[in-house]
Amino acid sequence: MHLETHTEHFTNPLYLESGRILEPYDIIYETYGKMNEDKSNIIVVCHALTGSHHAAGYYEGEHKPGWWDGFIGPGKAIDTDEYFVICTNVVGSCFGSTGPMSTMYPHQEPYRYKFPVVTIKDMVKAQRILFDRLEIHHVHAIIGGSMGGMQALQFAVHFPKFATKVISMAATYATQPWAIAFNKVAQESILSDRDFKNGYYDPKDLKENGLRGMAVGRMAGHISFLSHHSMQEKFGREYKLTDGLYELFGRFQVESYLEYNGHNFTKWFDPLSYLYITKAINIYDLSRGFDSLEEALSLIQSETYLLSFKNDMLFLSDEMKVIADILAGNQRVKSDYFEVDSNYGHDAFLVELDKFEDYVRKALHE
Repeated sequence: MHLETHTEHFTNPLYLESGRILEPYDIIYETYGKMNEDKSNIIVVCHALTGSHHAAGYYEGEHKPGWWDGFIGPGKAIDTDEYFVICTNVVGSCFGSTGPMSTMYPHQEPYRYKFPVVTIKDMVKAQRILFDRLEIHHVHAIIGGSMGGMQALQFAVHFPKFATKVISMAATYATQPWAIAFNKVAQESILSDRDFKNGYYDPKDLKENGLRGMAVGRMAGHISFLSHHSMQEKFGREYKLTDGLYELFGRFQVESYLEYNGHNFTKWFDPLSYLYITKAINIYDLSRGFDSLEEALSLIQSETYLLSFKNDMLFLSDEMKVIADILAGNQRVKSDYFEVDSNYGHDAFLVELDKFEDYVRKALHE
């Protein structure tokens, strides 16, 4: 698959939507496959909230592959024998690109709360600057799910000539109150934890012990990623075999699952990054800066493919359908909408790949 990881350092200021600037800054990215001579086989993959540039393959000594490994690789839907794939880590994250725990130049201390609020548009702008440095001025496709799907749509609106095709999954035109509410629970859970120390925690302590408040918030978030049907199928009413039914803190399997995933998550994802990225998701709105969503979407020139998932509780199919209906009236642009028949919930775009991989293959080859 020819996996490579690179970091680019930028000294020119990144002008943000807020009016603030970020300088200097780093972007870490991963590539798979080989770029052809005329650079016509490039696909950009955008990651979701807790994802990273490591979208596929294994690092040396690693037992768990990249987050979309079932989708990217030789012979897979995004075929690395055919395409050159790039996935960057967004600014604000905690996996190598500049974020709130990065060192603030010229000081030797991390930004923490001095890090500026970044938006999805800022994340995309930083990636576009990276691609210019790499002398990539046009790509075959941009693909992403959830926050990655938001980035794909922002690319389509703000850099309309950059991609031939844009494929956005499990996203929306603007984050709605339901999703914002789940993020609020996570944010408050982090802020109220004494071990968070008002943002002045030692990352080594969290890596070893985790952060209980963040774990609780992540449990709430995880519920929104699933659905009633997938929880019923996965756990039912099974009780943990080692716990007594009449013990006050005896647990159902679903409770044990949430505990394990919540607490484990806090040992590898930075809480300040979580606060900043959920803020970016909350304020995401494709129509910001335009008179209407219709005006924003009228700028799109890429072939646009929209995928929603039937029982996605976080970003409803109806939300993607709003975009699809508007684009259907634009005779200059080819667009298509596909509602995936899934009971899994929001995370189906990471799990039930067999339900939409043929659709993506066809979209990439049309």
